[in-house]
Amino acid sequence: MAGFGGDSWLSEFSSCEQQAQEILEKIHERNKQQRSGANYSKLNSAIRVQMKKFSRDLVTLRQGLSKASSAYHITQREMQRRQDMLDNLSAKERQIEDAFRNDRPEASEGRSNLFGNQGSAGFHDDPWATEESEETRGLGVSDIRQQQTRVMDEQDQGLDVLSTIIARQKQLGQAIGDEVDLQNELIDDIQGGVQKTDARLLKETRHVKIVDKKSANCGMIVVIVLLLIAIVVVACIPK
Repeated sequence: MAGFGGDSWLSEFSSCEQQAQEILEKIHERNKQQRSGANYSKLNSAIRVQMKKFSRDLVTLRQGLSKASSAYHITQREMQRRQDMLDNLSAKERQIEDAFRNDRPEASEGRSNLFGNQGSAGFHDDPWATEESEETRGLGVSDIRQQQTRVMDEQDQGLDVLSTIIARQKQLGQAIGDEVDLQNELIDDIQGGVQKTDARLLKETRHVKIVDKKSANCGMIVVIVLLLIAIVVVACIPK
């Protein structure tokens, strides 16, 4: 298994994870500003842009992991490890979304009370300490893992159905291709038969012309013979 330096997927994951941390720190910085101030609006816009990029990068990581798994570039154990890493990153994405929406002053005070004596420095030491999402609230680690497993199983079932449909479409396409090949062969046979028939017709036409010419010559000979006989007969009759 390649390490971070030799595996581009792990490098991209590390970059995406760092990006998530930066987004959350900017959200915390934004919440300290007055909502009507220019700094608040500027930070809010920058956060939105980074969140969109983070979501796109996360999708790219999922696609890259899927391709690596289908091509057997990584082991099943490494595949599961990286899938767990993506699941954790997806959970952080939900935390970021919750923190972005939860920008009320009382929420900031609640977070400060939550950290107690740690102060602002302690707050930045744990940038992921945001309000838990509704999906995972009240669930233990094993329950969350079961929930993630159930979602993955549903996705696998959907992929299996899609794979079956694609296989049927492929079979249908092959059947259509075979039928087209057969029809092309029949057309070729018909064309060959037509060419042979044309050749025979031309040959028979030439024969008919020859026979007609011979028949005309024979008629002329008969007429000449009859005329000669008539002349002889007339000459032999006494006057």
